[in-house]
Amino acid sequence: MPHVIVKLWPGKSEQQKAQLAARITKDVMDVLHYGEESVSVAMEEVSAKDWAEMVYKPDIAAHPRRLYKKPGYGLDDL
Repeated sequence: MPHVIVKLWPGKSEQQKAQLAARITKDVMDVLHYGEESVSVAMEEVSAKDWAEMVYKPDIAAHPRRLYKKPGYGLDDL
């Protein structure tokens, strides 16, 4: 705990995904004060053609109050 799932389009290298997982892990540790052994990060690749049905509609549009960073907005808009 916590477990972070990153949904992204295919095409990123294993190195990029590993680097992202490492940065997410570090930030979770820094912000939430969990030890590294408590953090897990998964990558779920979803094709562009399936994005609306498999990610946008069920995860974003259906649950806007869960979003801490919304698509279309910059971090300064939070």
